[in-house]
Amino acid sequence: MRHNAQLSSDFLVIGGGIAGLTFAIKAAEAGTVTVLTKAGSSEANTAYAQGGIASVWSVDDSFESHIEDTLRAGAGLCDRAAVETIVREGPEAVRELIRLGTRFTRVETGGPDDSELEYDLGQEGGHSHRRVLHAQDLTGREIMRALTEAAAARPNIRTLENHVAINLLVETATAGKPGACWGVYALDRNTHEIRKVISRATMLATGGAGKVYLYTTNPDIASGDGVAMAYRAGAAVANLEFYQFHPTCLYHPAAKSFLISEALRGEGAILKLPDGTAFMKRYHPDAELAPRDVVARAIDSEMKRRGLDFVYLDLSHRDADFIRRRFPTIFKRCLSFGYDLTKGPIPVVPAAHYMCGGVQTDLDGRSSIPRLYAAGEVAMTGLHGANRLASNSLLEAAVMGRRGFTAAREIVASGGGAPPEFPEWDPGRAIRSEERVMITQSWDEIRRLMWNYVGIVRSDRRLERALRRIEMIKDEIHSYYWDHLLDADTIELRNLAKVAELVVRSAMSRRESRGLHYNIDHPETGGPEWVHPTILQKPADQI
Repeated sequence: MRHNAQLSSDFLVIGGGIAGLTFAIKAAEAGTVTVLTKAGSSEANTAYAQGGIASVWSVDDSFESHIEDTLRAGAGLCDRAAVETIVREGPEAVRELIRLGTRFTRVETGGPDDSELEYDLGQEGGHSHRRVLHAQDLTGREIMRALTEAAAARPNIRTLENHVAINLLVETATAGKPGACWGVYALDRNTHEIRKVISRATMLATGGAGKVYLYTTNPDIASGDGVAMAYRAGAAVANLEFYQFHPTCLYHPAAKSFLISEALRGEGAILKLPDGTAFMKRYHPDAELAPRDVVARAIDSEMKRRGLDFVYLDLSHRDADFIRRRFPTIFKRCLSFGYDLTKGPIPVVPAAHYMCGGVQTDLDGRSSIPRLYAAGEVAMTGLHGANRLASNSLLEAAVMGRRGFTAAREIVASGGGAPPEFPEWDPGRAIRSEERVMITQSWDEIRRLMWNYVGIVRSDRRLERALRRIEMIKDEIHSYYWDHLLDADTIELRNLAKVAELVVRSAMSRRESRGLHYNIDHPETGGPEWVHPTILQKPADQI
């Protein structure tokens, strides 16, 4: 394993989804850009987004309506300034995606080709209007296609695929001032080389941490790397107790929690028990279109009360041609497992889907560490509060990728001196591991205990038990990490354990139930004393 290679650029983006590539494409106008991705762009979290991007688009809609819908879903914990800013800048961010080549689905009849109103607008839970632009049921993949092609066409952007970020390069704090971030140590998965990647501004766009749970809709790369690295470096993280579980994933042993888009419920799909009884009206007047936390908790309650492995989702009352046309990918995937959406219900269960907390940032993407920015799912801007409104995630990523660039451009243009000399990565006496079972065992333990103890419904006892076990696993991982040469699995496991700990500590500190955080020992929503973000940050003397 070699450790002496170094790369430099004006801007560094860690992650290759919508937030990261939006930032990179803008940054290429102002300097050199390095984009670091753990895998190819097809594996970014963005690529798995089916539903679409929420934005005020119709003349019948309004910013005020979208703002109020977002605040309502966020259960009193949204930052109003963040909501208003991101919602109002949404349409322009969408227009930029279109200019970059994104082909959103259009209605079959409409105005002239350049009319904005001819885009098909989907309805999703919690939204009072149709405002979700989509590309059939593969919106994320279409956005990634357009952004990847746009990035590839810009010579100022260098993409390093199959590179795993290890630790941020942060200078030592002086006189009470936090040290600035100047890049990252990264492992090349192909050559096993560890590089220093130096930059004047670093954008964290690493996505979520769905792999911290046993069942997730996220791809395999979603191990919480950005949150873990930022926290270790001294950045503030916030609201990690609010992990959103998507209510409907296909239940099948070979499906690997295949997401069944909320858009199906937007088009009339009904949740049913095995005997055909619809049950959502008993939980919320909006039934299947209630906010996601309500729907996921209702399904979880019915499954536990009745001893079910799943419930059913039924769209078969809609026209068969409409179903095949509106949801071609979902229809084909379900059919491959023996389920025909046009003829009957399909079995579904909730699964971990979206991290509403993350690295705390301001509305320009700045973290608490100078020169370190964050955007997308890894960040906590205050938009989502205690529960994300459907399809606001791509909206936030697109808007904050743009805003983050504007702020980072200023600090790069101002100069600010040369980066300090960071040491080469030193493996010490580490040896190559011959006992991979230690990684797989720890991995399985973390994911299962998080699912059982820190899932949709929690209790004080479950959280305490989870924290004790995670602390033990962390000690085991620490020894393994320093005794063996690094590989991607070891890096991810270390990050996963840290994120699990942070989620549990955040959940333990919020002694109420609000949005996505439901504790049976504190089932009521608390008063004004709880209307604040849950912030965790390492003491300065531990950094």
